[in-house]
Amino acid sequence: MTKTMTTTWKHFLGTALAATACGASAIHAADPAANYPQRPVRIISPFSAGGNSDIVGRLIAPKLSERLGQNVIVENRSGAGGAIGTNYVAKATPDGYTMLIPTGAFTAVAATVPKLPYDSVRDFTWVSMVVTYPFVMVVRNDSPIRSVGDYIAAAKKSPGKLTYGSVGTGSVFHLAAELVNSMAKTETTHVPYKGGGDSMTDVMGGRIDAVFTTMTGAWPQIEAKRVRAVAVASRERLPQMPGVPTIAETLPGYEVISFAGLGVPRGTPPAVVARLNKEVRAVLADPDIQKRLTDMGGQVTPTSPEEMRRHVEGEIAKWKRLVAERKIEVVN
Repeated sequence: MTKTMTTTWKHFLGTALAATACGASAIHAADPAANYPQRPVRIISPFSAGGNSDIVGRLIAPKLSERLGQNVIVENRSGAGGAIGTNYVAKATPDGYTMLIPTGAFTAVAATVPKLPYDSVRDFTWVSMVVTYPFVMVVRNDSPIRSVGDYIAAAKKSPGKLTYGSVGTGSVFHLAAELVNSMAKTETTHVPYKGGGDSMTDVMGGRIDAVFTTMTGAWPQIEAKRVRAVAVASRERLPQMPGVPTIAETLPGYEVISFAGLGVPRGTPPAVVARLNKEVRAVLADPDIQKRLTDMGGQVTPTSPEEMRRHVEGEIAKWKRLVAERKIEVVN
């Protein structure tokens, strides 16, 4: 090969490699998921430390960090029934670096608070459900109410006499009991508390008749036989309590479950959402994660973004219908 030909070939090769490098750079620049993530990712829990969203977030964050190759940090931004932290995520840059871990409270707030600073349907893109928590109806251990049928019969015999507790007006705990009233055509009296522990204490002491709560909150007291599980609010009986019927066995179609999942601001690139969904599913396939979520009374529930969207929007619509029908006073 002549010197001229060698020089020409080297020039051609250098130009081609440079073009390839530029093309690769352009591809990475055009595809925001190609190098995602390049810095720590935050999961915003809209409630204080110790709540379900906080516990679930801190459980999955280390495994998600391993898979993403960046730190995943759980940050609590509580207040206004979760609306403060939720609004923070809704207004965040849609780049996949700020995520929300919503719970059943997200759908209840959407149905009961008319003037939120964000749109619960339009302002979020959902990544995946993580875990679901079936509700359970409990009474004191020596209560004469031993079935949903007993509860309904007592409520019809003396309208307004039976009492049930919740963590506050408009909460899922409140709506769960009102859904029974709606479907059974009964009237019972709501007693709101500031926390689930207080209502559980009062049902154990016989000061109220029943509580509709999550398995997470009720399971220790059920195991200790301080309260009795009358029925579960899932579609099917739970493996933890196969002898306890579902409310739907008496009121067909009844279902109330809380959940924890992950979402990002609307406008987050689909490729980033797909990457997050893939890694969340991988984390939830880990046997240790599955056991720990199950031990908390939950059911591991990975979904597609579309499946989570349908669930969230369906729950909001269901609660809005109930609020209107039962004329539940909403929070202004």
